[in-house]
Amino acid sequence: MEIEKTLMLDAPPARVWALLLDPNAMGACVPGMESIDVISDDEYVAVMKVKIAFISARFKLKTRIVERDEPRYLRAEGTGEDASVASSLKQTSEMWLQEREGGGTELRMKVKVDVLGRMGTFGLGVMKTKADRMWDEFGVNAAARLGGASVAAPAGVAVEVVAPASVPTAPPVEVPAPAAPQQPTAAQGGPTPPAVPARVTQRTGFWARLLGGPSAATGQDIRVEVRRGDTTITVHWPVQASQDCAAWLRTLV
Repeated sequence: MEIEKTLMLDAPPARVWALLLDPNAMGACVPGMESIDVISDDEYVAVMKVKIAFISARFKLKTRIVERDEPRYLRAEGTGEDASVASSLKQTSEMWLQEREGGGTELRMKVKVDVLGRMGTFGLGVMKTKADRMWDEFGVNAAARLGGASVAAPAGVAVEVVAPASVPTAPPVEVPAPAAPQQPTAAQGGPTPPAVPARVTQRTGFWARLLGGPSAATGQDIRVEVRRGDTTITVHWPVQASQDCAAWLRTLV
C-alpha cells in the first residue's frame, strides 16, 4: 500500500525539520503511539497500537533514518511485528519540505507499507481509510505542536488552532423539565403520581448538533474542539458530513 499526503504548515522549514528529527515530539503527534526508546540520532524503537475493525495490534517498530538532506528531504525505514495477532509490517517513508511563498512549509510525505498476517487480510480500501484518518489526526497534532499552524484538513473541513483562553467553554444549561400531566390525587381516588424532578441538566454544543438533539444548531457546520496540551484545535465539519465526523472522532478515543 502506498500513501501520498501533503500538509501545509505555517512554521518555517527549520522548525518542521526539528520536529521530524525529535522522536518524542513526533511520537506525540502520531495517533496510537505509546512509547519511544531512542537508540541513537538515527534509530529508535517505538510501540504503537493500531486497531482495524475487530483486530487490535500493538506493533514494536524499529525505525532508522537512512538518508537526510537538511532541511529538505528525509527517508526512513522500519519494521515491526505483533506476535499476539500474528501480524507484521514493513514501511518506507519519504518526506520533502519546501518553503511556501509568503512563509510556512509544505510537507509532502510518501509512505509505502506492507502489512502481513491477520492485519494484512483487510482490503486495500479499509487500510487506506484507516491511514487517512491517522494522517488527519497527525496533521492536527503537528499543527498544534508547532503552535498556531494551519493544517490541510479533509475536503470541506476547516481547521483553526487557537489559544485556550480565546475559546470559552459553555457551561451546562439548566432547562425546566416538561410539566407533569394532571392526574387525580390520591385523595380523589387516583394513583399516587411518581416524583418528577423539577429540573434536568442538558449540555449543548457539538454532541447535540451531531446527534440532532433538541439543541441541534441551525448553522451549516459542526464545531469540534480538541485540546492538545496548551492549545485548542477547533474543527468545523459540514453538517452533511456528520457521519464522517463521528468516524473521525472515534479515532481520537
